[in-house]
Amino acid sequence: MENTTTAPAPPLGFPENLMPIGGAWIPSSNNANLTVANPATGEPIAEVPSATVHDGLAAVDAAATAQPAWAATPARERADILFRTYEGILARRDEFAALITAEMGKPLPEAQTEVDYGAGFFRWFAESAGRIHTEGQYGVEPGGNYQIAVSKRPVGPSLLITPWNFPLAMGARKIAPALAAGCTTILKPAELTPLTSLLLARVLEEAGAPAGVVNVITTNNSRDVIAAIMKDSRVRKISFTGSTQVGRALLAQAAENVMNTSMELGGNAPLIVFDDADLDQAVEGAMLAKLRNGGQSCVGANRIYVQNNIAAEFTARFTERMAAARLGDGAHPDTDLGPLVDAKQVKTVAALVTDAVAKGAVCLTGGTIPQGPGSYYPATVLTNIPTNAEIRTEEIFGPVAAIYTFDTENEAIHEANNTPYGLASYIFTENLSRALRVANAIDAGMTGINRGLISNPAAPFGGTNQSGLHREGGTEGLNAYQETKYTGIQL
Repeated sequence: MENTTTAPAPPLGFPENLMPIGGAWIPSSNNANLTVANPATGEPIAEVPSATVHDGLAAVDAAATAQPAWAATPARERADILFRTYEGILARRDEFAALITAEMGKPLPEAQTEVDYGAGFFRWFAESAGRIHTEGQYGVEPGGNYQIAVSKRPVGPSLLITPWNFPLAMGARKIAPALAAGCTTILKPAELTPLTSLLLARVLEEAGAPAGVVNVITTNNSRDVIAAIMKDSRVRKISFTGSTQVGRALLAQAAENVMNTSMELGGNAPLIVFDDADLDQAVEGAMLAKLRNGGQSCVGANRIYVQNNIAAEFTARFTERMAAARLGDGAHPDTDLGPLVDAKQVKTVAALVTDAVAKGAVCLTGGTIPQGPGSYYPATVLTNIPTNAEIRTEEIFGPVAAIYTFDTENEAIHEANNTPYGLASYIFTENLSRALRVANAIDAGMTGINRGLISNPAAPFGGTNQSGLHREGGTEGLNAYQETKYTGIQL
């Protein structure tokens, strides 16, 4: 393994062992903490509070108390706070990036890209906030008897639960539209990566977010704390990004109070390369769609389908690129592929590869866990994967490329849709008609044509089927935090 030199832990930029609730930074009510470790070394970086149920309900109290005033705050004032947050994040770009790399492991250039992406949500929703009160409807009802007025208002206090793979971007994608719409928030970041969320809370404070509008609870007792928060009828929305299994459980809990829900769940993205594709573009796009974030992305290319008559050339070129990916600490400037988030994730990815190879798959590169320390797994390419291999149906969430072949367009579409998920998909072809035809035929919420990166704050992000409900980003992301109010007016 290359690039084993590690950088010192970055400064936190916020008080250690404290979390922001109700405008104050406080410890856990029982003074318990959880340790955050660097996946490149396994060494601890910092400690944060491990919130109790009492702390979770204190966050609900704070959000509910702040809700009326925040909802009544003029949209332009909310927009100004969001734009100052955008500027504040970029002012601390290097600080955020170093923290993301330290707690999550991705290479520093990727972390810097995430900072830009995450900041973009605050800019987009700052620009969107001022339009909320100008996009309603007003007119005469069809019978001509009275006037109809339709307007938007905030859903109310919102519980936001984020995963570990994009510590800044996932929080930004939820907090920014919630605040733009006039909702107060309770952010529960992943146990493995809470530090970036705490720094974001500090920047929001500095930008002028009032007390109780943004509350962050860090905990290693997520199940009990979240369950208690969701039982409180004052919490009117939950937005969750994570596994489909956990999403189902949260939907069941949300039903008790008929809570507004947004779910961004698992994926099994197909990437299809047709024989008329620009192979340079296809290989580059596949590398980006597969290795971004070390493959730990719900929109990562989980299944790569290549038309038979170009499969050998594509596979050779793609495998050469994968084999050249330099594995090491993300803080090292020469690293292409950082560690996975923890040893558990390494074990999960390795088990999928071992199962496939044992059943007959061919491993062209990688496939072996390097000696420690750190939670590393190399870039790996598998071909000839049998139909009974678990990797065909499971979300890989690691730097493992599973390559399959096909003959016809209809075969590719059938294979792409042969999954209960429907989040992202990718198509590489020089034929515009084919690109649009196949994109329309694939049952997925998002499709990239001749590009391996599709996420953008201005675009709706989300999937179909078991990949989730509703959208984040774009105008749809703002609508997710609003209720529609109809008023009939007799003149």
